[in-house]
Amino acid sequence: MNNVFVYCEITEEGHVAEVSLELLSKGRKLANELGIKLEAVSIGDDLSHVPEEVFPYGVDVVHLADDKRLFPFTTLPHASIITKLFEQEKPEVALFGATSIGRDLAPRVASALRCGLTADCTSLEIGDHTEAKAGKTYKNLLYQIRPAFGGNIIATIINPDTRPQMATVREGVMKKEVAENAKQGIVQMIPVEEFVKPEDFVVEIIERHIEAQKINIKGAQIVVAGGYGVGSKENFNLLYDLAEVLGGQVGASRAAVDAGYVDHARQIGQTGVTVRPKLYIACGISGAVQHRAGMDQASMIISINTDPAAPINAIADYYINGTVADVVPRMIKYYKQNSK
Repeated sequence: MNNVFVYCEITEEGHVAEVSLELLSKGRKLANELGIKLEAVSIGDDLSHVPEEVFPYGVDVVHLADDKRLFPFTTLPHASIITKLFEQEKPEVALFGATSIGRDLAPRVASALRCGLTADCTSLEIGDHTEAKAGKTYKNLLYQIRPAFGGNIIATIINPDTRPQMATVREGVMKKEVAENAKQGIVQMIPVEEFVKPEDFVVEIIERHIEAQKINIKGAQIVVAGGYGVGSKENFNLLYDLAEVLGGQVGASRAAVDAGYVDHARQIGQTGVTVRPKLYIACGISGAVQHRAGMDQASMIISINTDPAAPINAIADYYINGTVADVVPRMIKYYKQNSK
């Protein structure tokens, strides 16, 4: 009762999704701060491997709804199971990955339970809130933090009166960490027939076509990213050359994608992917808060920019004043010379 719950999504390969493991890591910290348990819930077919995947992240209880009809994902039965489980267990906090499944499932559950939901959070913290007009103080609320108003501000959103406090978080935002002193938790099987109705299976998947992901920016240790300041699609070829030399991947800001310089699959930021590389080279990127939300956890940031006042420079470890066309070829030249 009143614990932290994480919905653990099952991938096409049959494993717990990376974003779910990241949320378990954050959920463990939130649960420790609140002095409550961390619970996970997975829905699908043949879930016998799930406990061994989630227990290292500090899960106390894992709820499994195992039925061949529950994979691949369809909205209605999954929403019915989560809604009824939350009605029974009454979680304090519920976290979902901001994947296509999480973005489908979480709003339905929030609507059914008539509670709040904050999408695409970049940070989750525990804190208090005082309602000045009513003179009432709420203790240990979930601060759901995310950029708002087009990224011009960072908003802290709270749900003081409804439970659970629900949020979705994109992959890569939270750091995946195995819990200290993790132990074997409890496995509880969900009686699927009691949680679903026949009409939940009115939609049947007859045929599926899945295209494999061609670009893995999130897993790259080195990212060379370009913004609108790169100037053209042709100039982006310099970034590809640098990335090839360094063994990295090419990313982009939203402005560069909107300008048609690169495909959306390479977009980094609040509306793209989140990366945590060892080295992030920002070329011609101004550094709006939406973009910084997707890369500010990089171990080292190098900014190449003609504007010394660009916001990206404030978080960069090194700033190089110059154009991409001038600086990048020199970086390639000297890297090749020094790596022989």
